[in-house]
Amino acid sequence: MSVVILHRNPLEPFPYDRWLRDYEGPVVILAARDRFEPFGEPIPEGDLGYTHLELFDHDDEVPGRIARLAAEYGATHLIGEHEADVLRVATLREELGLPGPLAGDVLPFRDKALMKEHAARAGVEVAPHTVPETAADVLAFADVHGFPLVFKNRSGFNSIGLRILRDREALTAFLTEAYGSRRDDLLLEAYVPGRMCHVDGLVVNGEVVLAWPSQYQYELASFGTDPGSRVDLALDPGDPLTGRLLELTGRTLAALRRPGGRLRDHAFHAEIFHTPDDRLVLCEIACRSGGGKIREVFHTLFGVNLAECSIRAQLGLPLPDVERAVRPGRRPEPARMAGQVLMMKRPGLIQALPDAPREPWVEHFWLYARPGQVVPPASGSADFLTVAIASAPTRAECERRLRSLGARLEEQVRIEAVPS
Repeated sequence: MSVVILHRNPLEPFPYDRWLRDYEGPVVILAARDRFEPFGEPIPEGDLGYTHLELFDHDDEVPGRIARLAAEYGATHLIGEHEADVLRVATLREELGLPGPLAGDVLPFRDKALMKEHAARAGVEVAPHTVPETAADVLAFADVHGFPLVFKNRSGFNSIGLRILRDREALTAFLTEAYGSRRDDLLLEAYVPGRMCHVDGLVVNGEVVLAWPSQYQYELASFGTDPGSRVDLALDPGDPLTGRLLELTGRTLAALRRPGGRLRDHAFHAEIFHTPDDRLVLCEIACRSGGGKIREVFHTLFGVNLAECSIRAQLGLPLPDVERAVRPGRRPEPARMAGQVLMMKRPGLIQALPDAPREPWVEHFWLYARPGQVVPPASGSADFLTVAIASAPTRAECERRLRSLGARLEEQVRIEAVPS
């Protein structure tokens, strides 16, 4: 029994040595070198206590190195929790004859066009959309649905490449840039107004055992232009949206599950619009835990780390944290409210950063830069400058705490523009 883990994150949020302390076989990690220093971690040296840890620099190296490591260490499991890796890992499992989800199981969670097709067939509302191969296809869609229009990479993540075009002039410029030839890698959608909610949870043996909704108090797509604090907050058990969001997510998961498939143990992260006229419209759903600090917020709510429990479930290990959080016959509810306040990186020279908050209700605090450092613009919706997680007995009090803390963070951050 041994596991090879394809890892594309810093290691601080993924302490595999602690998560897999009772795993009896070798733990082998192949990690992306470029995911450490931007998040304030030194590039690993040595094996760090694992059976083996090595780094890769280019994606095209990965299949061959995974195959070599799997053969060398007799891998019985292959795991990859990053959105960029779930389909690649599923394909490699298939090629290597390893247990776990195959490419056909995870493709509906990665191909946004296929995802929306399955969801709509099950009665889940999705935005009008198309896969435009030519500029003429785009213009025809714009004539029917008007503006704004939303372009996203069909297999994208972290809002990377997301474009919201608000008028004909912006569309014309985009078409000149993007449509020099036929393509099928973009999804074009009509704009859905409203606040974005997200539902995060865990599936074990094909059943949703734990899930809870939260709501972004900001636009994900504004990561490159919003210099202020951004709040993401769990919903109350009594909020009318809570049950509706959980029900919609359950139907979506069922719609995307392949009959007889092998996607049985996984975390999930669903994003759902709540429109001004009170509709719920699926944006997208992933079969892995939410990025950023969503895992840590969820742990504050339930004492369960979704990535840890997903990996342990895939390896057949016990889930004591889930057992403590789940009571038979009752929908699990958080004992307290939690959320996060964050600021995105923005380009310039860091002059000053906040001190670590001392309030007892601040559960975690991170800085991803240091004074004197020149930082580039945020590269995606999870490219943070600073993040804090707070808790409170009620959602209203949690929001008050987060916004107060966010205002203080804004005052303490000073970034000087660097002449180009």
